[in-house]
Amino acid sequence: MLAKIYDRNPSESALRRVVDVLERDGLIIYPTDSVYAFGCSIRSPRALEHLRRIREKAEGEFAVVFENLAQVAEYCRVDNAVFRVLKRNLPGPFTFILTASSRVPDKALARRQTIGVRIPSNAVARSIVAALGAPLLTASVREDDEQEYMIDPELIHERYGREVALVIDGGMGDIVPTTVVDLTGDEPEILREGRGLLQ
Repeated sequence: MLAKIYDRNPSESALRRVVDVLERDGLIIYPTDSVYAFGCSIRSPRALEHLRRIREKAEGEFAVVFENLAQVAEYCRVDNAVFRVLKRNLPGPFTFILTASSRVPDKALARRQTIGVRIPSNAVARSIVAALGAPLLTASVREDDEQEYMIDPELIHERYGREVALVIDGGMGDIVPTTVVDLTGDEPEILREGRGLLQ
């Protein structure tokens, strides 16, 4: 199914449909402030396994989308220095590597102790998390050879519509991924240059 949800004032009824899918262990594709992404509820081990199969990801290689910094602090260890970096740069096109707390399910972590933290500036992504009441496990939609299948929601639906329960059309996406920053050491370390310029 393809559903249009706008970044400005996302419709409550449309968000409710998305939440229904996620609460039934469904997988979605949704817009972010960088590339389109797969998403499932952090509380759904079945959806996580489905996501792993589609993305052929090794265990523990997913990021987590949060609504706000308060929710990040529930699932990660955030000291004052880390909080200041997050506050300056989020919401925005960053993935920050943080040490996970015990609230992150073992299945999401596998043998790792860290997770990638996202708070996109796209209101659709944050509104989904707010309506669900739980973070989203996420992985970007990547088509190495055909970029249009990463940015055009209708083509994304054509490619993945049988594998996911819902594709959200939030307009044309981007091909530039997030900037990945490791905050687990003494100083922030940029692991991948992307859309975000670290403040």
